[in-house]
Amino acid sequence: MILQKRRSPLATRTPRLPHVRPADPHVRPADPPRRRHRLRAVTVLVLALAAIAGVAVLALPSDAGRRSGAPRPAAGAGAGHLRRTPADAWQHAARLDFAAWPPRGRRTGDAALLARALRAWTGPAWRGRRSVEPGVPAGGRGTSARLLFADDVDGRAVVLLQDGVHTVRYSEPLHGGRPELAAALTEGADVATAAAVVVARSPRSVRLLLAPWITTAAVRDLRAPAAAPRAVARDDDGVTEPVAVAPAGGPCRRVPAVQLHASPRNSEDHAFLLADLGGLVPARLTYLPDAQPGALPRPPREAAGEPGMGGWAASACRLAGLRGQGVRSVGRWVFAAQTLPERAGTATWVCIRADTWRGTGSAEYLFLAPGGTGARVLARDRDTAQCGGNGRNVLAYTEWRAPSGTAYLLAAGSRAVTRLEVAPPVRGTGGGRFLATPAPSGRPVLVTGRLPDGTRIDPPLSPGGP
Repeated sequence: MILQKRRSPLATRTPRLPHVRPADPHVRPADPPRRRHRLRAVTVLVLALAAIAGVAVLALPSDAGRRSGAPRPAAGAGAGHLRRTPADAWQHAARLDFAAWPPRGRRTGDAALLARALRAWTGPAWRGRRSVEPGVPAGGRGTSARLLFADDVDGRAVVLLQDGVHTVRYSEPLHGGRPELAAALTEGADVATAAAVVVARSPRSVRLLLAPWITTAAVRDLRAPAAAPRAVARDDDGVTEPVAVAPAGGPCRRVPAVQLHASPRNSEDHAFLLADLGGLVPARLTYLPDAQPGALPRPPREAAGEPGMGGWAASACRLAGLRGQGVRSVGRWVFAAQTLPERAGTATWVCIRADTWRGTGSAEYLFLAPGGTGARVLARDRDTAQCGGNGRNVLAYTEWRAPSGTAYLLAAGSRAVTRLEVAPPVRGTGGGRFLATPAPSGRPVLVTGRLPDGTRIDPPLSPGGP
């Protein structure tokens, strides 16, 4: 029976295993029950931290992501991701633009309406009526938008959104019909160009939503600068009564513009003019009087004062040609005032420059004879820097008939031009920046100018525009 009493080596070692002490608890894995317990504890901790982080993000100010440079959530994710600026933020903002607009209107809490507006802007498959100004993509950028307004206006539910680059107006009929979306570039807006947005439009009027920093609003007629402004009423949310606009076609009898005053709380207490050009945001109007040689150049001035209004009276009808082009501002620059031959008075040479939100610009050169009520278009220049801050060396010329019947070639340059030269068939040279010489009527000529260093200045186009 020796074999029955013999014990195998395996049977000898097995009972001792529970009593073996781990050599190093830091490198030897824990037993499975303890490991599962620790895994559950870690999981609970991670989920708790994630929940706390989510609450903290929701508690951040509406513009905290923009200040910190954090990535923005997708706009298409839902109305809950819309940014909302505090109501008093504009009062202490370092810069007044659309980011300082608080959400206004009685439907800012209508999640379903806001979600439809977001889908219309960001969804490529949206099938409503879409109207975008030049430079605006067909669909939204996908970044989060800021809510500016949501309410019912003239039988439609209207939502205004702004994503830092674009301003968007979504509207839908209250009782059936096709929704619409309009979008415009508004990047880099300031206290004047972010002062109003069109919330409703009819063939002869618009309703504007005014910025919270606007204290008063009135309508002026650019064609009648001496007429008193008419006050414009607005409701508690800043939506104006219908404001007249110039008709898209027909005779140019009246050219309405809106005169606004900004609050002196964080900007100069001054007035500025905005003209409706058929877009989502009205265009700012400025002017610049003729500068004499040797005078320092000055920036454009607001056109709301007497000199600006008086100058725009003869040029206001030219604004109709800028409709639908995404124009940010239009400046009227008197680059020369010329004494005419035969004591016929003083003519004015004007450049109308339109700057778009895309950064491009166009120029139109006008000649205003003394006593005239309209302007003669001499030339146009597209996608140019001329007549702007980087293009103040210009000249233009035209044929003019004196009261005696004599035909003259007139030319004028801006203040830096020191010499004018005329090519055949009319020969001549004029010292200074003005030229007036008899010329055969209807014969094509070419006038060029020279700067003090000899640089040649050419006119933009041949005279004789429509």
